[in-house]
Amino acid sequence: MDNDTRLLAFYRGESPDHKGRLLEDIWALSPFWLEHTHDYIQWLFPIPEASRFNSFAPLLTPAVQAAFANDERLRHHQQRSLDVMLNFLGLTRDGNIITAQPTLSIQTHIWLKAGGHNHLRITRMIRSLALCHQPTLARALQQAVIEIGTQHGVVGETSVRYWQDAF
Repeated sequence: MDNDTRLLAFYRGESPDHKGRLLEDIWALSPFWLEHTHDYIQWLFPIPEASRFNSFAPLLTPAVQAAFANDERLRHHQQRSLDVMLNFLGLTRDGNIITAQPTLSIQTHIWLKAGGHNHLRITRMIRSLALCHQPTLARALQQAVIEIGTQHGVVGETSVRYWQDAF
């Protein structure tokens, strides 16, 4: 299967990723798994650039972007992926509004600490949402992580700049 076919089949729930996981399988995994596994985020939130951490991840090509533009189901599935990751981050979404869950704390949500791989994941999520024709969600995520991360955590200027530049 070529890159575009693989990614679209995965996002439609018709075919697994490089490790045999279907999209719905990833949605059902625990926060512990989401924190300690590093090769799924590239599938949930594809971007045009190759990943340094997952050479098996497909790239977001113009053809895949066009498919997201024309297929509400693909966008809905990406919104579900966003909800899974928001829950992992201690955030929640109501439409296009993203807020902190009552249980959000720096002790249990690592992304509120300076640096780390979750900041890179957040950058990827913002960029992918924007490129997959969900700019309102991309902007909502961007604003939420900047505001919540700086108010409730010790998110540094470098991460904030990456998040601002992602969209």
